[in-house]
Amino acid sequence: MDILQFDFMQNALMAGLLASIICGMIGTLVVVNRIVFISGGIAHASYGGVGLAFFLGLPVLPVTTAFTLLAALVMAKVTLHARERADTVIGVIWAAGMALGIILLDLTPGYNVDLMSYLFGSILAVPRSDIWIMAGLACVVFLAVVAFYRGFLVMSFDEEFARSRGVPVDFLYFLLISMVGLSVVMIIRVVGLILVIALLTIPPFIAERRTRSLDAMMILSTLLSAFFTVVGLFVSYLTNITSGASIIAVAAVCFFLSFLLPGERS
Repeated sequence: MDILQFDFMQNALMAGLLASIICGMIGTLVVVNRIVFISGGIAHASYGGVGLAFFLGLPVLPVTTAFTLLAALVMAKVTLHARERADTVIGVIWAAGMALGIILLDLTPGYNVDLMSYLFGSILAVPRSDIWIMAGLACVVFLAVVAFYRGFLVMSFDEEFARSRGVPVDFLYFLLISMVGLSVVMIIRVVGLILVIALLTIPPFIAERRTRSLDAMMILSTLLSAFFTVVGLFVSYLTNITSGASIIAVAAVCFFLSFLLPGERS
């Protein structure tokens, strides 16, 4: 427990727990709505925001958040109104965002940022100021999920029935994709953009097999995410390996072990 006296470790734990709350709620909606591919596109497109922030000399988190939200809204519109071409458009935005980020970083004078910290996370380097921004974003996502919980519930399991009952499916879909974008920006600081999908999908997948309701699935996913993050963080500290990869390695081991245990439901 001596390591908890360090400020960077306290910040890392707070960042990890905030990301776990987001993963528990948004990851559950991502899994039950089967939009993992869109989440992957948003995660990789967000790298364009990182490059833009460094190129313009602006704070990374606000610029990346705005850029990612824009990319997420474009993907939401395409998948909602032109589904036959959705995978192609998402793939293009996915690649274009990554390319834009790399090009802008190459063009940034005096660029000396460690690329690996954004690809695989830098949870041990999260400053206290970013913790407050992450807490604010977490509150926004939490309140949105609570306020529109019943709508998300109906939309997730039967979209046509939801429309017939007057549920604003289009609005909820855009809201969900926007929250996925916010979640991706937060989780990038913890595990990096390459591994972000793992933290959004592994805890909900395990939770889905052991719960019978959407809210129970969100709660169990949050607890699992917190467990993976804390254990992975301490393993990273003790073995001096990359923190993001360590967190996902713990989650992956638990994912495969979960198949050895009987599920609550088929």
